Amino acid sequence: MIILLWVLGCTFFISLLSFAGVFTLTVKDKLLTSVLFGLVGFSAGALMGGAFLHLLPEALTRSDSVPIFLFVIVGFTVFFLLEKILYWRHCHEGKCPIHMFTYLNLIGDGVHNFLDGVIIAVSFLTSFPLGIATTAAVTAHEIPQELGDFGVLVYGGLTKLKALFYNFASALTAVAGAMTGYFLNTYAENLTSPLIPFAAGGFLYIAASDLVPELHKQPDFKKSITSFALFLVGLGFMGAMKLFLR
Repeated sequence: MIILLWVLGCTFFISLLSFAGVFTLTVKDKLLTSVLFGLVGFSAGALMGGAFLHLLPEALTRSDSVPIFLFVIVGFTVFFLLEKILYWRHCHEGKCPIHMFTYLNLIGDGVHNFLDGVIIAVSFLTSFPLGIATTAAVTAHEIPQELGDFGVLVYGGLTKLKALFYNFASALTAVAGAMTGYFLNTYAENLTSPLIPFAAGGFLYIAASDLVPELHKQPDFKKSITSFALFLVGLGFMGAMKLFLR
């Protein structure tokens, strides 16, 4: 019972990190607009780095029986289909009040957070120190990632308050993942093995098909170079997490 309370407490704390964008509520819209484009670049790099440096290597070490790259393709294809459906339902005459990648980002982040919850629960069930170390590792990469996600949501058309709320709702899937991992510990491996490459495919679709093309729309050379630099920062950050939080 104590372990369950620790699992729930840690994953709820992780979910609260989704409010990292709350400081922007006091920032003037003009300044926020200039920052958001950079956050989109950072988020694109972080998604790419998360897929190639974290999720796929993790998937490859977890299972020899699961066709990893098939699930990557399935994830990519499902997110492609989701965007088509969302575009058909919400966009009229080629105009979208909210960019479709905002919804895809929420779905992809939700799957990722669910996996984080499962991993935290399984870590605590293995040993208490491992659970604490895993929570610290997840916390370290969640703060900048949540800032990037918030920037994508606001850039995509949501108000700041709605972006905070939806980002938090997406983050709460970590708690659902923790409950799943705790009570279905025996089956956790079978659950996460296909979901990890599926999430990687979703991340690759969002980054390559939505965010990077959005960065190409910036006509100002300095801002374009800055967004590219922040894309590299996002990649570099995920690489650093790989090196220092093993």
